[in-house]
Amino acid sequence: MAERVALVTGGNGGIGTEICRQLGQSGYRVITTCLDAEKENLAGWQAELNAEGVDAAYVECDVADFESCARMARQVEESHGPVDVLVNVAGITKDAFLHKMDADAWAAVLNVNLNSVFNVTRQFVVGMRERGFGRIINIASVNGQTGQFGQTNYSAAKAGMHGFTMALAKEGARKGVTVNTVSPGYIDTAMTAAMPDDVREAIVAQVPAGRMGQPADIARVVRFLAADDAGYITGANIPVNGGLFCSF
Repeated sequence: MAERVALVTGGNGGIGTEICRQLGQSGYRVITTCLDAEKENLAGWQAELNAEGVDAAYVECDVADFESCARMARQVEESHGPVDVLVNVAGITKDAFLHKMDADAWAAVLNVNLNSVFNVTRQFVVGMRERGFGRIINIASVNGQTGQFGQTNYSAAKAGMHGFTMALAKEGARKGVTVNTVSPGYIDTAMTAAMPDDVREAIVAQVPAGRMGQPADIARVVRFLAADDAGYITGANIPVNGGLFCSF
């Protein structure tokens, strides 16, 4: 079997990089999207992963723009071949209480976190269906399950991601295309490291596991769902949150 190709949107962030690393270690060729390769130092990102033996590449794309995603898809498939695994990671936050949130903050988060899932997935789902194989994994959030103060935009987008997952899972099931959601809790990344110590400690105090998660905790689940033999798991939302939120 030829090397499988995995596209990870926003794959140069803390969680995204570890997803790329673990997929690469499992034998996938991984490509990440970025807005500005020079500004985000994607050459350095690629060199670091290549040095670890990971077959990694990158492509510029605005995931919030459908036509940009269409151009990106053509470039990826011309350069690397058909995409077998798609991991939608790209996301932003623009937190504010709703009574103080402006329309731009709402639209930006919905566009990058939710509309991007359509914009990118739409480019590849036809090919996956035609080939009879595909793995689509959407990275949501515990806050999409529970809600969070100051995050009506983010919580709505992340909850919407799983609605997308469930519907597309039904559409793809007979075509060998699985669609699943992974919902991280609080993960030890540069973003959470920048929080004030007292805020971070208050968060950890609520987590039954007694610690923040690591990016590897998320990547491990993605790697599991991406596997060829994971074909009977679809439409699921897998929480990785240390027991912060439990449901069934």
